[in-house]
Amino acid sequence: MKQPSQLTAFAWRLAPFFSITLLLVAWESLARSGSFTSFVLPAFSAVVERIWNDAIGGDLAINTALTLYRALTGFIIAAVGGVALGLAMSRSVGVRWFFDPIISVGFPMPKIAFLPVVILWLGLYDLSKISIIVFDAIFPVVTATIAGIKGVERELLWSARNMGAREREMLWQIVLPAAFPMIMTGLQVALPLSLIVAVVAEMLMGGYGVGGAMMTASRFADSRGVFAGIVEIALIGFVLVKGMTLIRRRLLVWHQEAMEPSTA
Repeated sequence: MKQPSQLTAFAWRLAPFFSITLLLVAWESLARSGSFTSFVLPAFSAVVERIWNDAIGGDLAINTALTLYRALTGFIIAAVGGVALGLAMSRSVGVRWFFDPIISVGFPMPKIAFLPVVILWLGLYDLSKISIIVFDAIFPVVTATIAGIKGVERELLWSARNMGAREREMLWQIVLPAAFPMIMTGLQVALPLSLIVAVVAEMLMGGYGVGGAMMTASRFADSRGVFAGIVEIALIGFVLVKGMTLIRRRLLVWHQEAMEPSTA
C-alpha cells in the first residue's frame, strides 16, 4: 500500500492533466450546447477528427516536421551563438563595451517587428524564417550566460588560481560548470520562444508548416483547420518543454537542484 506522501505526490502529478481534461470537456460541452456555431467554436471531437485526417493524408507530418526543423535549427544556432557571445562579453571588456548596449536595447524589443526587413533581405524561404528565430531566441541565452558567469563564486576562482590553474582550465573546469544551471535556464526560455517565432513567421510568410496551414485554413473559412493548428502547437510545445526539462535533469544530475524533491 502506498504511503500518504506517495499518494500526494502521485495526485500532484495528475493535477495538470485533470485541469486540461476539464478544459477539453468544457470545450466539447460548449460547442455542442448550441450557444456557438460550429464555425465560431467547433467541437473538440471534430478538431481531433480533422487532425486524424491530416495525419492519414500526410499533411500533419509534413507541416509538423517543417515547423520543428525551423524552430530547432534556429534554437541550436541561437544556443551556440548565445553562449559564445555571452562568454566573450564576460571575458573581454571590449566585446562587452560593444555588445552590451545592443543587448540592453534589443532584449525588450519585439524582434518579430524586423520580419519585413528580413523578408526584404532574405526572401520568403527557410533562411529568413530561421534567421528571425535566431535573432529572437539568442537574447535570453546571452543574458543567462552572462548572469551565470557573473554569479560564479569568487572564492572558487581565487582557490583555482592559487592552485596554479590556467585560464583555459578555469574556464572549462570551474566557470562553465558553475554557470551551466543558469545557461540551461536561458535555453529553456529560448526553446519555446523559437517555436512561437517559427509559427508566427509561417503565418506571416506563408508556405508549409503548422502556422502556414492555419492561415490557409483561415482564408478558406475552415474553422476546424484553425483550431487543429492550435491543438497541434500546444502538443508540440508541451513535448519540447518537457523534453528540455528532462535534458536539464540529466545534465545537472550533479547539481543541488537534482537532489531536491520535485512535483514536475
